[in-house]
Order: sequence, then C-alpha cells, then structure tokens
Amino acid sequence: MCGLIFLKYISDTFEEHRAKLIAGQGDYAGANPEDPDEYKAENVFWVPLEARWPNLQANARQPSIGKTVDDAMVAIERDNPRLKGVLPKDYARPGLDKQRLGELIDVIATIELTAASEGEKTHRSVDLLGRVYEYFLTRFASAEGKNGGQFYTPSCVVRCLVEMLAPYKGRIYDPACGSGGMFVQSEKFVESHGGKIGDISI
Repeated sequence: MCGLIFLKYISDTFEEHRAKLIAGQGDYAGANPEDPDEYKAENVFWVPLEARWPNLQANARQPSIGKTVDDAMVAIERDNPRLKGVLPKDYARPGLDKQRLGELIDVIATIELTAASEGEKTHRSVDLLGRVYEYFLTRFASAEGKNGGQFYTPSCVVRCLVEMLAPYKGRIYDPACGSGGMFVQSEKFVESHGGKIGDISI
C-alpha cells in the first residue's frame, strides 16, 4: 500500500509542476512540459505517461491492474535512477485480489497529497506522507487487535514518552525503531519548546 501512496504522491507532485510548465509564466516561459529535465531541475520526479495516476485509475477495474501498477513502478525506476530497486513490484502476484486492488486505487485517488498555501503557490506538505503512513499503520494495528501493538506504538503513547524524556539536546536512541515516530515526536517537542533542531541527533 505504501508503494501506491508514494506513486500517487509523486504523480500529484508531477502534475502540479506540469501545470506550471503548461501555463508558461515567469521562469517557465517556453518550457516543454514533456521534457524530463524541466522536472529534475526542480527536484520533481519525472513520471512517464504510463505511470501517471490518471492512467492507473482509468485501468483500476481491469483484471490486469496488478501488471499495470508493476509496469508503472518499473517505468518510474527506469526514468529516475535514484529510485532504482526501491519501489515494490509485486502487485501482479496471483494471491492479490485485483478487484480490491482496483478499489484501493480508487480510494487513494481521493487523497489530496499536495497542499495549497493560503492562495499562494502550491507546495508539497513536508509531513503529509508521514501522516498518511501513520494513519494506515494505526488502522492496521487496530485491525490486528492486541497483537497490533507489536508492530506499532500509537503516537499518543510516543508523544507522552517524549514529553517525559524532554529531549532538549543530545542524542536520541530508539532501539525498537519502527516508523521513526520517536524521532519525529522529539523534533516536534524541540520546536514547540523553542529549542534548536541542531541540538539533537538520532
């Protein structure tokens, strides 16, 4: 699931930048919206046509959706060497219910993964992917019942631990690090108490 969310995120970010290139205003005057270098120059992943989210969603109800998603992951890795070998490519496996995969794609399509800044230019929300990931982890843990706790510690518990530890400076060590919640909450603690992020390390 995280692979699909990441795919939606980079596709949304790509489309957001593509709209600026098509508008062609200011620095983007005369820019080619189909030139990968226009995206790389802005630290935006190039998303080939077959990997763009509208294409995946248009094929979400097809029996071949698993292969379509796998092909999208391969295409993104091919065109973005930094992602080589990172993305999951197991959506076509026989044990995965393709109807549910299509339904999941439709659900993820409703999530807005880019955020507007009060009418100014749009920007990617730094914490948005983390919050989406945390949401799904929480749902997974609650679906697993008492055994879910071995995979995930609720953020309210982590926040309480961080408040008790009060990590203003020094090193933070989390020997049972899963999703990195202790580190995230420690950074939030320092920021909310007027400290400097550079005073802590993980």
